[in-house]
Amino acid sequence: MTLSSAVQNNTFVNITAPAAGDWFIAAHLPEAAGRIEVKGFSTPCTYMFQPDMFVLRLIDMPVLEPGVALPQTVVSPAKPLHVKVFVPKYTARMWFELRSCGTSGQTACTVRVVLGSITLPQSFQRILTCTGNVNCSLGLDSPPWEKWLQIMVENLGTANADVSVEMVASFTACKLGSTSSFLNFSSLNQSQNGARPGNAGSPALPAGEASHNTSDQRSLCVQNQPVVREDLDVVSVRYRLLNGPSVPVYSIFPTLLLLGLNTGMDSGGSLVVNLLLNKTSLSLANATVLACVSAASPVLSLNTTQNCSTAFFQGYPLSVSASSTEAMLIVLYPETNDWFLSLQLICPKGQGECNNAEAKVTILAYLTPCFNDCGLYGQCSLLRRHGYLYAGCSCKAGWSGWSCTDDTKAQSVSAQNLATLLLTLSNLMFLPAIVIAVYRYCLVEASVYTYTMFFSTFYHACDQPGVAVLCIMDYDTLQYCDFLGSVVSIWVTILCMSRVKKILKYVLFVLGTLFIAMSLQLDRRGVWNMMGPCLFALIIMIVAWVYHGVKRRHCYPSSWKRWVFYLLPGITLAFIAISVYAFMETNENYYYTHSIWHVLVASSVAFLLPPRDKHKKPWAWSQKLTCRYQICQNDREELYAVT
Repeated sequence: MTLSSAVQNNTFVNITAPAAGDWFIAAHLPEAAGRIEVKGFSTPCTYMFQPDMFVLRLIDMPVLEPGVALPQTVVSPAKPLHVKVFVPKYTARMWFELRSCGTSGQTACTVRVVLGSITLPQSFQRILTCTGNVNCSLGLDSPPWEKWLQIMVENLGTANADVSVEMVASFTACKLGSTSSFLNFSSLNQSQNGARPGNAGSPALPAGEASHNTSDQRSLCVQNQPVVREDLDVVSVRYRLLNGPSVPVYSIFPTLLLLGLNTGMDSGGSLVVNLLLNKTSLSLANATVLACVSAASPVLSLNTTQNCSTAFFQGYPLSVSASSTEAMLIVLYPETNDWFLSLQLICPKGQGECNNAEAKVTILAYLTPCFNDCGLYGQCSLLRRHGYLYAGCSCKAGWSGWSCTDDTKAQSVSAQNLATLLLTLSNLMFLPAIVIAVYRYCLVEASVYTYTMFFSTFYHACDQPGVAVLCIMDYDTLQYCDFLGSVVSIWVTILCMSRVKKILKYVLFVLGTLFIAMSLQLDRRGVWNMMGPCLFALIIMIVAWVYHGVKRRHCYPSSWKRWVFYLLPGITLAFIAISVYAFMETNENYYYTHSIWHVLVASSVAFLLPPRDKHKKPWAWSQKLTCRYQICQNDREELYAVT
């Protein structure tokens, strides 16, 4: 059931007679056309989703006991009658009969009976329409075991006359085992308060079912194979057969395996069933082993015309033969229930042909968070919400599908290599900035740029999807170091431009780096991780430049060539880089735009670094003072003396 709303309003959904079990509400918000949102640069759309549930329960619902006639009255067409009946375990067939239908106004009796819930997509609606005083009945093969079955009776008459009916339910069951025999639960005693039934009594089959009892015994009895459930990890279960991995399959009765997925935490993975036929064990070359995987109740009679369905659910068919010895089934997000695997040997010329035949089938069944670990182009992710655990594949490089196997929009290997080369080699543009910083005696700044270039290169090499991936250390560590180096590079560059005293500059370097590291740990993708240090450093630079300008009584920097050839180009490149990063990057052009961001940022740093002091040569610490007049600078007082 799908609902949508574009404005603030209230939407109500009325679900009548919902099926028992867990219900989920999923809300999907539209994406922003593939654009990469940068936190703080754009105004996010605010959504509020407030689900409320109101439950209206029926009290004193009549209980239909097996083999006991239950007389009831349908008051009016607007008030249908609700009855429930408990389906015991090992039930092969349920027979429902409606009789003695009459009205108080002596008019024609017309009622409709709905069996089971119709709220789940995989369920079937079973409707029985009865007209007149003639008894009508309905048989259900393989009803859900150990479940309450809802029955609703509606009066279809036009008059407001009350309708009196009498309902009877009986069950035919097959006890699991190679020597099982039929039992009938029609005489089971069940209290009116809804307690589960007790031991089986003597059968009392309906007239239409009694004649078929003898002939159906052999086809409905099953051979049970004991299965042990082994919990390996989160949403990871393996089913081990006690009698070995291979089970014998016959034609006279099906072989049944119970796969329990009823812990409440098993619905978030994928159920995988793999069948492998041993060709040497099959004496008939044209025989086929049919299999069916179903929930709530097993399929107790398999043939070539049956579509693997039970009373209310559609199962999943499988088959193996001498020409096709292997079959696999993947059930995504299986419902929390008991699952059954039924296998039977089928001969094309009739079951009499393979009465004495046997087939050995190796069965591998397990529950996994993600099938095949999402393959080469995906990553399995786990999500926990309100006590429920879900698993899913996060696909990369354009791949899609439940297990990232759909290559409809996948990137080619050459495109993946090109993307990796663009994002990694574009960091080499930091080399000119590093050389200029070393030449101008900015060794701390050069060290920061080297750190940023190194970790940005290997972070993007590890971040790439597909086959072009190289991770020298943990991905999260590489990402953190890349973000830290990028912000600290901007921080030290602006502080270097401010030309404050060295002792103050280095103190600000260390304190700023510590605060940036803390901010990134709190919110790695927050916009203020970059904007905060930038604004604070710009304020320091402006104050320092104003101080120098007032002190020298002229504009600072004083050279027009410095403004025209260095500052203005560097500032322009920096603003273009920020615009590309914040407003132009999308999932489709990320490889190109982010590479442009690397080039622009590294180029702007090379332009913005302040020039070398005119009175100090490069690597001046290695030169000894000579005995001649030399202009020396006192860094603390910014005074010049002659020695």
